[in-house]
Amino acid sequence: MPPLKRKRDFAKIIIIFAGALPLILGLILTAIDARHTVHQQQASAASMLLSQAEKMSDTGWDMITSLRQYHYRPCNEIEDELQRKGTLNAYFRAIGKMQGDSITCSSAYGLNAGSFSEMIRREPPITGRAWWSLSIAGTAGVPDRPAVIFVRQLPDSEGFWAIIDGQYLIDFMSAIGKSHGYQLSMRFDNGAPVSFGNQDLAQSRFFEAQPYQTTSNRYPISVSIIAPGSEVSRAWGQVLFIFLPVAAVFSILLMILTANWLQRRISWRDEIRRAINARQFRVHYQPVYNNQLQRCTGAEALMRWTLPNGDVIRPDIFISAAEAEGMIVPLTRHLIELIVEDVQAWQVEPGFHLAINVAAEHLQHAEFVSDMLAFAARVEHKQFTVTLELTERSLIKDGDEVALKLEQLRAAGMKVAIDDFGTGHCSLSYLQTFSLDYLKIDRGFINAIESLGGETPVLDAIINLSLKLRLKVLGEGVETALQLLYLQQRGVVFIQGYYYARPMDNATLITWLKRKAHGLFTLRKMITLCSALGDVCSMYLLGGSDRIGFIQAKQTCIYCFNSGARRFMATRNATSTGSSLVIREQTG
Repeated sequence: MPPLKRKRDFAKIIIIFAGALPLILGLILTAIDARHTVHQQQASAASMLLSQAEKMSDTGWDMITSLRQYHYRPCNEIEDELQRKGTLNAYFRAIGKMQGDSITCSSAYGLNAGSFSEMIRREPPITGRAWWSLSIAGTAGVPDRPAVIFVRQLPDSEGFWAIIDGQYLIDFMSAIGKSHGYQLSMRFDNGAPVSFGNQDLAQSRFFEAQPYQTTSNRYPISVSIIAPGSEVSRAWGQVLFIFLPVAAVFSILLMILTANWLQRRISWRDEIRRAINARQFRVHYQPVYNNQLQRCTGAEALMRWTLPNGDVIRPDIFISAAEAEGMIVPLTRHLIELIVEDVQAWQVEPGFHLAINVAAEHLQHAEFVSDMLAFAARVEHKQFTVTLELTERSLIKDGDEVALKLEQLRAAGMKVAIDDFGTGHCSLSYLQTFSLDYLKIDRGFINAIESLGGETPVLDAIINLSLKLRLKVLGEGVETALQLLYLQQRGVVFIQGYYYARPMDNATLITWLKRKAHGLFTLRKMITLCSALGDVCSMYLLGGSDRIGFIQAKQTCIYCFNSGARRFMATRNATSTGSSLVIREQTG
């Protein structure tokens, strides 16, 4: 998978994550807010409950204070008054006097109240205080309902007590906690709990029960409120109902912003710009063979992009992307810079053709002519013949302006070629309208060659048309001996393709030019040629090591070639059953 494709796939994941992030954060934050809301509700409920308990405690201690007037008075004198006080004051279940652990007088039972321990159904707490209060599970008269007792003990062992019915607190708990499903509990001085609510709290799939505890600042009263998980879920749902539309809008906006940022970050435009700055582009050169001069007389500059990890991005991908993203002009200018650096070490004959591919966008750019002239000036000392290879669609738009530019450059000594001729949208009239020097036949037509004696009508028509228009022809994509010989028979001067040489980097090209630029055939290629030609050719020695040229003849196929200081001849002998290739070393 191409690196940019991987990045774009990863970008899609990031965009999806960006869209999901507000929703995920929203769920988390609303869950936290729901718990906080429930916590605040618990705190408010506890505050009201404590306030009510403190108010009842104030009433209880006020009653104890009022009972001090009955100190040293016998019960038969105050019994009626105690009953009246206990009846007319809210909250109270009973009030009375005590002596040690004995109840000496009670508003509920008079003189026959029994012991204090029996009344509260437990031993009195040891507090070390003269004033104390305690929540109890029940009293002797009302054992199934909790209550709160307030006690004032005097130094002479006499004391006063008042019991407030816990039902008042339970009713208040119900009023503030039933709608929320709370489990509420209150204790006075670590006594028995006064509780309301189900012991089995409503469960939730997402939340656990949430406890809350607090104490009074005035009295030894503690309150515990447990909110069920279902209450937290309900609060969460209410927050979500408000938040989700906002989160959805924010999610969409964040996805748009993220997509725009990623587009700038991983677009071809930025990738190419970063690659230029990081010098990830290199130039490969594919030699061009001249059939008339029997040697290499030029090379085409081809840009290659290699990533730091060694991955190679195909030229058709990044060039198309550069054209689409408006980066083809900077990319071509970078190509020129790289070529200028590379050719400084070349040792070639004057007139060596250096071909550069020019995109339509660059051709129509206002600075195209100045860019090309500046390039030619920088390599002038090498005496190159700079050839500009144009695609057919480059000539369609702004034809008059393009023609003027090409005339300027040809006047400066440059050559112009149409690349991949026959595959574009160019009218044949353009071949006369524009000043051209070369025509490159697309490899698709070259691949149609099947035999030397066969015909390829379109290819032959292109070659004949070019010759009549006095355009030099270059066949590109030549990969077999058959294709080579077919083009040579029809007068195609220039050959380019894997059969002659593959594209190579600058260092390899320099070595190649020194060793192989003046020859075409090795022994292996000659044997291949012999097989392709059958009995209609002979080869003659041009001199040098492993280098030969050829002419056609109607005799058996003969090859003469040198290998170092030795000279060989390859002959195809015809027999009744076929032919054979014989290679002999020549002596003498």
